[in-house]
Amino acid sequence: QVQLVESGGGLVQAGGSLRLSCAASGSTSNIASTGWYRQAPGKQRSLVASITSGGSANYAGSVKGRFTISRDAAKSTAYLQMNSLKPEDTAVYYCNAAYGALNFWGQGTQVTVSS
Repeated sequence: QVQLVESGGGLVQAGGSLRLSCAASGSTSNIASTGWYRQAPGKQRSLVASITSGGSANYAGSVKGRFTISRDAAKSTAYLQMNSLKPEDTAVYYCNAAYGALNFWGQGTQVTVSS
């Protein structure tokens, strides 16, 4: 089992930055990849960025060049640095950990970008 706790969300003006953190606990050594997803009101949850245990990162086209995913294995924590934020980035952001055939989710953190 893996437990995930996100933090770092908030209200920011367009063009600003936020850094989200996802702290994992439990059987973290078996996590194959960690991802950030987001869900805006009335929309489906979608992948923002993911990173494998080997450090390979993948990004949604809408955030490439603005967001950076990273991980600190020693702290069992993943980060999402979000720069040049836009109002359309407003959503609840969820951390995900892929663990074998299982997926674990955090409780989500709200990011609101004002215009």
